Amino acid sequence: MIDLRLGRYQDTMADVTCDALIVDAPYSAKTHAGHDTAPTVGTHSAHRSGKGGTGYETSGNGRTGSAPTEWERRAIDYEGFTAEDVRDFVDFFAPRTRGWIVSITDHILAPAWSAAMAAHGRYVFAPLAWMAPGSRVRLTGDGPALWTCQIVVSRPRTGTDRNGRKFSKWGALPGGYVYTQQRGIVVGNKPLALMLALVSDYSRPGDVVCDPCAGGGTTLRAASRLGRVAIGSEMDPDTWQKASGALGLIDAEIGSLPLFGELYADPKDQRIAAGVSGSQKPSGAHRRQAGAAPDSNHESPAGE
Repeated sequence: MIDLRLGRYQDTMADVTCDALIVDAPYSAKTHAGHDTAPTVGTHSAHRSGKGGTGYETSGNGRTGSAPTEWERRAIDYEGFTAEDVRDFVDFFAPRTRGWIVSITDHILAPAWSAAMAAHGRYVFAPLAWMAPGSRVRLTGDGPALWTCQIVVSRPRTGTDRNGRKFSKWGALPGGYVYTQQRGIVVGNKPLALMLALVSDYSRPGDVVCDPCAGGGTTLRAASRLGRVAIGSEMDPDTWQKASGALGLIDAEIGSLPLFGELYADPKDQRIAAGVSGSQKPSGAHRRQAGAAPDSNHESPAGE
């Protein structure tokens, strides 16, 4: 079951209680500015065509070794979060979330997410890394690019899930994730494979999984596919219509955009899962309901 609601999460989700909150909320204003003021070159041209790559291996014309070329990126049309926005968000959802809260964010706001979750008495883990190799290039040429986003996770310190299992006995989980990124319905769209992994790791079949910043609907699709009840909110009408059409919730024309990166699933993607068996299943004022993942130093976001 998928329930995608149109509007601000404060208005649309006041009646929701979930087992897991998995969200890719807007990143910091600095990160958004880094996306909007820089051109994109090299590997990103390859990603647009659905082919992987790192550094400057592939140029805009697809020939290895050619000079990198630029291509037009889509601007981020929603405002970034501030630390206050993060606090407001967690204040709203922490009392409504019985289990794990999982937030994909940038390195600037990761401390704010950790602090906001801790303020509600939750056990907060060190941020995990989601690495998308080759996803961004540091165009200033003065140092390393940033291929990672932060994933801040927390659980209740005590208590059990709806089936009586203690959260403190949840089980060993990966220390990070490695999944390539692709262009999707919205800027900063996350790969379906990553969201499948997070849903699998931080919820159980039959759980209610909530994404208040649904964007293109990747998390909702992953949750539904894994047997969860998926509830989301998206405040931009155009994005909501595209996502709803792609999810089969309404009749909507979405053009030729790839759906949630699913067409580009990379079988070589792996998870960093030290100590975890390979047989384990992968899995404020300004609130435009979608995430983006650029670096602040004139790099493009993952997927752009």
